[in-house]
Amino acid sequence: MSMIAAFYGGKSILITGATGFMGKVLMEKLLRTSPDLKVIYILVRPKAGQTLQQRVFQILNSKLFEKVKEVCPHVHEKIRAISADLNQNDLAISKEDMQELLSCTNIVFHCAATVRFDEALRHAVQLNVTATQQLLLMASQMPKLEAFIHISTAFSNCNLKHIDEVIYPCPVEPKKIIDSLEWLDDAIIDEITPKLIGDRPNTYTYTKALGEMVVQQESENINIAIIRPSIVGATWQEPFPGWVDNLNGPSGIIIAAGKGFLRAIRATPMAVADLVPVDTVVNLTLAVGWYTAVHRPKSTLVYHCTSGSLNPCNWGRMGLQVLASFEKIPFERAFRRPNADFTTNNFTTHYWNAISHRVPAIVYDFYLRLTGRKPRMTKLMNRLLRTVSMLEYFINRSWEWSTYNTEMLMSELTPEDQRVFNFDVRQLNWMEYIENYVLGVKKYLLKEDMAGIPEAKQHLKRLRNIHYLFNTVLFLIAWRLLIARSQIARNVWFFIVSFCYKFLSYFRASSTLKV
Repeated sequence: MSMIAAFYGGKSILITGATGFMGKVLMEKLLRTSPDLKVIYILVRPKAGQTLQQRVFQILNSKLFEKVKEVCPHVHEKIRAISADLNQNDLAISKEDMQELLSCTNIVFHCAATVRFDEALRHAVQLNVTATQQLLLMASQMPKLEAFIHISTAFSNCNLKHIDEVIYPCPVEPKKIIDSLEWLDDAIIDEITPKLIGDRPNTYTYTKALGEMVVQQESENINIAIIRPSIVGATWQEPFPGWVDNLNGPSGIIIAAGKGFLRAIRATPMAVADLVPVDTVVNLTLAVGWYTAVHRPKSTLVYHCTSGSLNPCNWGRMGLQVLASFEKIPFERAFRRPNADFTTNNFTTHYWNAISHRVPAIVYDFYLRLTGRKPRMTKLMNRLLRTVSMLEYFINRSWEWSTYNTEMLMSELTPEDQRVFNFDVRQLNWMEYIENYVLGVKKYLLKEDMAGIPEAKQHLKRLRNIHYLFNTVLFLIAWRLLIARSQIARNVWFFIVSFCYKFLSYFRASSTLKV
């Protein structure tokens, strides 16, 4: 029997971020492997027109929880939603709910965070730093608490090339940042943000690093651990391959490429695409929760959940695997078919890609205006290109993450726990995983009918021909204008035509001699 599954039996568990991608998979795994756990508390922000219980039922009604309902038919009775708002300094939890959480909680999994790269610093600090500080204060008042597991990111120290499983200090103390944001206005905060984040690319990575510092400073008398996953993708194995429900990470790029909106991205083909399946992260998280509670390490341990050092896959190879998957699993209603330029570090290709997308978008919006409909394609294209631009920092670099603690933990597990809570990325077959990922995006995120694949393939062929025709016409127009304005261009053109004529004449003469 699994020691980890048995450990969570009878436990009261608090999960923040349970309505998010990883939080849902964490809940599912807990309920499926430890159906006799006592209760899972989830912090849920109130939503107009929807009760907390309705939100719980909405989560449980997804395909993700189908297997859970087989082993735990009354699964909704195991989940207790607590009204809370991490945007508020006191988390907006009622006194009654707070008392229940403080007196009953055994394990805390802190998954909540804002993952937006362009988040304003004030909001990013509130969600990723201040909320963490408030939860640690709560944890210090929980007499039954056995472990507090904080989910960070492997990119919290992306300003370094080699990253060890340690907490790195930031130039400015988190408390000073929190105190300053209380009285500074937004204009001043926006002005000083670049100076504060320094050589980090965005407020997300910066505030996650601050959050780790808060964990280190506030962890006295608390059994605590930090998990740093890299880019989190669709499920690998559990509860079934390819499940995904958000546009973050590679999912948005897969949709944009599959729909034909994105034909190329400026990336370094040989840079490592450090992607980890969400169920791998969840399995490590549950194993860390067990180890932290049972073995009670003397210091805060950091666990890297990355693939680059154990089973690397570069962006060039991943791009080709995505494109190969599109051949088998085309997306419906595509704008244009993607091609093999999906990954390139060529600036000319990148900016031609932007132009060749904006021009059709403008034309399509003009058509929508003529037919009395609201234009939307240009706005969508600008948003897509802005998102890709924010990702460029991560797809043009490689990092080295040490995994000593993660490998140590793997060696501490029994063979049964290594099977049930598998987080060994060395077993991951990238081609199979990417194909399931693309299939999952189509089925679970876009909810497209798989029966329409043959028709979608024919549709993509037609759109490919339209795209080639458009590019050919655009090139001929540009070349004609160039010839009309430049003597050099005319000379080059006449040289090419003359060369082709001579070559054909030589070829015909050679053929005649052979006969």
